[in-house]
Amino acid sequence: MRIPAKSPEAIIANTLVEELQAYFVSKLNDVSYELGNRQAFEAVEWERDEGLHGGGVRYEARDESIFNRASVNVSQVHYDEDESKRLSSATAISTIIHPANPHAPSMHMHISWTQMRDGTGYWRIMGDLNPSLKNDVFQRDFEIALERAADAYYEEGKAQGDRYFNIPVLGRTRGVSHFYLENFNTGDFEADRAFAYRMGKAIIDAYIGITLQALQYHVGYTEEEKAAQLAYHTLYLFQVLTLDRGTTSGLLVHDQNDVGIMGSIPSHINKPLLYSWLEKMPKPQDELLLGLLDALPEGQRVLVDESVKKRLANAVRVHYKKHPEALHMQASGETVPSTVDNHN
Repeated sequence: MRIPAKSPEAIIANTLVEELQAYFVSKLNDVSYELGNRQAFEAVEWERDEGLHGGGVRYEARDESIFNRASVNVSQVHYDEDESKRLSSATAISTIIHPANPHAPSMHMHISWTQMRDGTGYWRIMGDLNPSLKNDVFQRDFEIALERAADAYYEEGKAQGDRYFNIPVLGRTRGVSHFYLENFNTGDFEADRAFAYRMGKAIIDAYIGITLQALQYHVGYTEEEKAAQLAYHTLYLFQVLTLDRGTTSGLLVHDQNDVGIMGSIPSHINKPLLYSWLEKMPKPQDELLLGLLDALPEGQRVLVDESVKKRLANAVRVHYKKHPEALHMQASGETVPSTVDNHN
């Protein structure tokens, strides 16, 4: 049984992320029932230290006619009984959707409340659109929704997002539209909570609208378009496992939710393409990429199943235990380290 965090703020934050999770899953299920095989997302629970320190629930896609990979994760970890920990609790929704149709873009969203032992805390609010194929209309729709919801915080969120999702060795960003507010706290918890909820709702609604348009207007696709998607999915894995500070932090804290933390990884990637980036990697990150390549099956289009995810997660842990100084080479919107388990 998962034991929840006790602080009033953590309880409120947990209600927020669970409401957003339920809303998003219901909308995604509607897409499956309207355009797919009518297969609902399924819940998978996990416990941190047998529930003593919390845990979470992730909803995973089952309709492969619509989704390549998709998960909507909620977690809350806490250390209420351990006063030696500086972190009191971390509560988050973290979701990544990779549609099967390459015309429908991927999307990542993360909203979390992190609270320290002294009662201080902050929100982390992220939303980014990640297409395999360029579509200016979808990008504009997503950015308009972000700008309306974020209002005065839009420019700062956009700037932080573009920094965080930059991939220096490839000279590009992970997606086309990025929003990220780190360490967000205006001093008014209720106003900040309302803002976090508004951002989450706006991101979900914008993405569902984009996905419906894409699937209705692009019923089919070419082999070239599917190959472009595979290349993009390879880039996605590369960014998440070599640069994403939140993913690395979650993997280093414990190994009890590796599959959940790695829920952002697409089903297949192009291994030779990933290998081609090895020569671009600075030391010691070239060793990290070699470890990831070793964890993947042989072949060109390789499957990333649960066993592979666990090997990839372990490769990340082994690398940073050997090279802890390399953590400073990861992405950053600001310089505050992540503490939430399922950020991806």
